[in-house]
Amino acid sequence: MGTGDGRLPLAWARETPERLFIGVDSNAAGLRELSGRAARERRSNVAYVRAAAEALPAELDGIADRVTVVLPWGSLLAAVALPSMAVLRGLRRVCQPAALFTVVLGSDPSRDQVELRRLGLPPLDARTLGARIAPGYEAVGLRVAGVRVMSAADVARFPSSWARRLAFGGTRVFVQVTARAV
Repeated sequence: MGTGDGRLPLAWARETPERLFIGVDSNAAGLRELSGRAARERRSNVAYVRAAAEALPAELDGIADRVTVVLPWGSLLAAVALPSMAVLRGLRRVCQPAALFTVVLGSDPSRDQVELRRLGLPPLDARTLGARIAPGYEAVGLRVAGVRVMSAADVARFPSSWARRLAFGGTRVFVQVTARAV
């Protein structure tokens, strides 16, 4: 979800050809280059969908054994961190029973304070995040199993240009939320 330029699902599709990866983003322009590259490579295990998380196509209902949101920004960041029930319901809809639901958040307390304030977000730290989001996740059928701090090196391992860019420099704090669809 929030796949941006689409590099992450394409990289995962190359690494794991027996699995299907679907990159979803509300901005079609960002998906054009990589979706074209996937087609030229004849990758039948990756697809891209232009859709908002709260209005996903019904064709995706119950399709995913894993949903991953890596370093969202803007409205998607607010939706998974506040959380927004409408967006969480949309994300939960695509999950199979017991699907793994993972969110990786990152914020720099000084650089990002204007955006965090605009979104109405408190600091994104592992200590308070789990307690704040668990009730909302649970209400839509996502049981939070863990919240942990991630190192910049862990984040840099994601095959994503955005993850690599954010992992280096600054005082960015990274947090991973893991949940299961119930």
